[in-house]
Amino acid sequence: LVAIVDRIKAKGASLRILAMNLDTAGPTGTLMLNVLGSVAQFEREMMLERQREGIAKAKGEGKYKGRKPTARAKADDVRRLRAEGLTAEQVADRLGISIRSVFRVKSEDTQAA
Repeated sequence: LVAIVDRIKAKGASLRILAMNLDTAGPTGTLMLNVLGSVAQFEREMMLERQREGIAKAKGEGKYKGRKPTARAKADDVRRLRAEGLTAEQVADRLGISIRSVFRVKSEDTQAA
């Protein structure tokens, strides 16, 4: 946030947020923007900390298993469809996975060879 405001100031302009009546042309506006940015960063860090604590608690209770590796579970299907001549996009659409996942399977096969 500060870097963006600095780039704007370097070009001889200032940032005005009309909904908050905030203008970075003066030192008060810059201070307010920095305070708001710091509060937002603090809130984000607190949310992530609570999330980590919740995951740790759920793991301790045996309730949290993490995300299931759907694309890797379909690796054999990816190989079969690619061998049939389908494009990566067609394979991804048919299996309900991302194109990146199709290429990841191909990359893993290349590295294993």
